[in-house]
Order: sequence, then structure tokens, then C-alpha cells
Amino acid sequence: MPPVVDIKKCKGAAACIEVCPTNVIDIVKGKAVIARPDDCIECRACENVCPNHAISFP
Repeated sequence: MPPVVDIKKCKGAAACIEVCPTNVIDIVKGKAVIARPDDCIECRACENVCPNHAISFP
């Protein structure tokens, strides 16, 4: 299951994009978006690196 982005917490830091090994996340209108959820390998790198704790896994 792909991560979920809390858009209220997301500040568009893009750290998640830099660490994602499968290029799942895009920044759209200043917020992270899970653009390719089927490609997520659930490594949790994005969750661990987000400085605003805006990404979590259900």
C-alpha cells in the first residue's frame, strides 16, 4: 500500500522525491503527491526523511 500525504503538514520540501528509489512522488502546487502508487515498494524512505512528518503508511 502506498504512502499517504497529509497536505496540511506538507510544505513541499521535496526531500521525499530525492530519496524515493522508484520515483513515485511528484510536487504539484507545492505539495507532495503520490503520482505513481503502483510503483511504490513500501521502503518507507519518504516517511523517514520528511521534515514535516507529512507522509505516513496506512
